[in-house]
Amino acid sequence: MAFRDGPFENLKVPLAWTAAVVVIVGIVGAVMLLLGDSRGQSTPEGYGPARAGFEAGAAPVGGALSAPVRWTGNAVDYVKGYFFAVSENRRLRQQVVELSAWRDDALALKNLNGRYEQMLGVKTEPPVPMVTGLAITDARGPFARSRLLNIGAAKGVRVGNPVLSEHGLVGRIMGASSGHSRMLLLTDVASRTPVLVERTDARAMLTGDGSGSPRMDYVRGAGSIQEGDRILTSGDGGGFPRGLPIGIAAKGVDGSWRVKLFSDRSAIDYVRVLLFQDFSQLADQNALNAPPLASLAAAPPPTPAQAAVIQDVATRRAAAAAATAERVRAANAAPPPVPVAATTAPASPTTRPAAARPTTAQSRPAASRPIAPAPVQPAATPEAEPTPAGAAE
Repeated sequence: MAFRDGPFENLKVPLAWTAAVVVIVGIVGAVMLLLGDSRGQSTPEGYGPARAGFEAGAAPVGGALSAPVRWTGNAVDYVKGYFFAVSENRRLRQQVVELSAWRDDALALKNLNGRYEQMLGVKTEPPVPMVTGLAITDARGPFARSRLLNIGAAKGVRVGNPVLSEHGLVGRIMGASSGHSRMLLLTDVASRTPVLVERTDARAMLTGDGSGSPRMDYVRGAGSIQEGDRILTSGDGGGFPRGLPIGIAAKGVDGSWRVKLFSDRSAIDYVRVLLFQDFSQLADQNALNAPPLASLAAAPPPTPAQAAVIQDVATRRAAAAAATAERVRAANAAPPPVPVAATTAPASPTTRPAAARPTTAQSRPAASRPIAPAPVQPAATPEAEPTPAGAAE
């Protein structure tokens, strides 16, 4: 339908008025562009105040005029999302499947990093060299509870080395080859570990019996252990360093004291082997066995007066020792004393000689007496002694 055939066919627009309206609209647009130009802000003495007033008034008007545009855009997005929901759900399901595998890997790595951090935090005092390994599987052999490790003698592991997890003591090495080793757990019936109670320092023997909580035997002292006491290695016997954490004391159903192991808090996968042999590697034995005064500085040389006194005392001691030795030699070289003549009397049939009584030797000065006493020959003095009646010959 042509424009002249419609309802506006009789409408006549004057050309002059049309041109005027166009000119006015152009002027208003130019003014708005001029006031909205940001480069005029550097000249506040110009039309800066006029622009500020225009922006203050145009801001609410612009917000009101842009509201229908925003509403229209939101409505279009809603309709579009409604009609495309099926394809969007299909795409999101595929992303969830892909991200699930990444989530499992991330959780596994997070757990592994946490255990690594805990393993790196395991320290002993004094420091002992360690090597980290992985418990591969249960070892089949002469022990009921043991594990096979992927580290061996090539990394310094030897029989008897303690084994720690990130929580505490696990066991000890009972066999080692070039690249693998066998670890005996604390719960095995062949396990014996000297321990102490941290609170009272009481000693005991941790004995494995095949259960999850080893038994404490030979506890020293009455009342030396209570529920919840921490149990540590005592270091007695030199097999373990002192102070390695083991577990917490608890009362068993059979009335005996048992230990809840710290190593039961998680699976025994990553372990650290202490390259500990004896206490000689913890300290310098030569320094410990040095004389007590070896570290003291030497005495200063004596002064001339002190040297003279020392020489005089040494000379006097040497002279006294020589005189004593000479007196001893003279006393030992002297002839023995002459024995005193003994008188005899006829013996009667009813009398018999009495026991011989020794006589004292001649007196000598104390200084001339020998160190060993000289032999003295006694003199016999006969004395008549009545014989009991009725005695035979």
